[in-house]
Amino acid sequence: MLQLVYVSSARAETGVDPSTVARILQSSRANNSRDGVTGALYTDGKRFLQALEGPEETVTSVFARIKTDPRHQAVVTLSSRRVEEREFGEWAMAHRLPGEDERHFMERVSRLVRNCSPSVQATFESFAAIRR
Repeated sequence: MLQLVYVSSARAETGVDPSTVARILQSSRANNSRDGVTGALYTDGKRFLQALEGPEETVTSVFARIKTDPRHQAVVTLSSRRVEEREFGEWAMAHRLPGEDERHFMERVSRLVRNCSPSVQATFESFAAIRR
């Protein structure tokens, strides 16, 4: 099984407001469930950090689609590795809600990545800490 982690930026002209984030999550959950892909998505509305796990051909296809999505720019692969078992389990999303306590948010991110490799944990936790 392939695990791919990437980061990208939202295009300034399109932006990513909360309703767009909700639509992305809804369609991603449906598509990924159908395709056997799990992972995590962190967004602050300006940047995306996502991990995708699943069959290699499927993850590669999903990532190719993401790279051509007009809402993304500067898509950079941070890691691509084979994993024996899913580290994220089920699709999840970390997004700081307006007014949400910073400590509570960081605890949610830590729970999200608790079964991941140390490098993936550090990537998500440091990205969330910097972007808060």
